[in-house]
Amino acid sequence: MSWFYGILYYFQKRGFEVCERIAERLGIRARTVRTTFIYLTFVTLGFGFALYLFIAFWLKIKDLVYTKRTSVFDL
Repeated sequence: MSWFYGILYYFQKRGFEVCERIAERLGIRARTVRTTFIYLTFVTLGFGFALYLFIAFWLKIKDLVYTKRTSVFDL
């Protein structure tokens, strides 16, 4: 199990190093860059899910409105 923590530590260190270098380049704190990445991740995932629900709702409404009627007596 210690090899797992070693790999986890390696990726965390390298990932935070990326945020630190971006923050250093922009002249802001690394914590701000990390939280911005986290918020953007939730926003983009939330947007995709909301788009999926909107399309599903729209298709359901379309199917209810544009049902194919075989004769006049189906009204």
